[in-house]
Amino acid sequence: MTSGTGPERTIGQLVADATHDVQGIIRSEIALAKAEVSGGAKVMGKGAGLLGGAAFLGLLGLIFLFHTLARVIAEWLPVWAGYGIVTLVLFIIAAILGVLGKNALAKAKPAPKRAISEAQQTIATLKS
Repeated sequence: MTSGTGPERTIGQLVADATHDVQGIIRSEIALAKAEVSGGAKVMGKGAGLLGGAAFLGLLGLIFLFHTLARVIAEWLPVWAGYGIVTLVLFIIAAILGVLGKNALAKAKPAPKRAISEAQQTIATLKS
């Protein structure tokens, strides 16, 4: 039996078209998930880099602090004041980098939430 628009399609053709459509949807969902994860990973990398910088400057601060204490004990001269100021500045910079890194990591959302939601909707649609 034919309709006014042309011959009816066979079940095999309909299954092939449906399979092709589902494959396209799955590829799109995978691409969306990859995009979401890579965006979150970049933000996490930035946060980790800032935290690494904070740790490095914190270590330098400790070195200067210990050196300052050694100079204070050894000489009791105003030279310690210069070392103390440098130490304080390094700790302030480390604190700023630490806060920036923590905020960057808090904003990172590497889980592909949109892709998971879309995939669940697709599965629900296919089941019904």
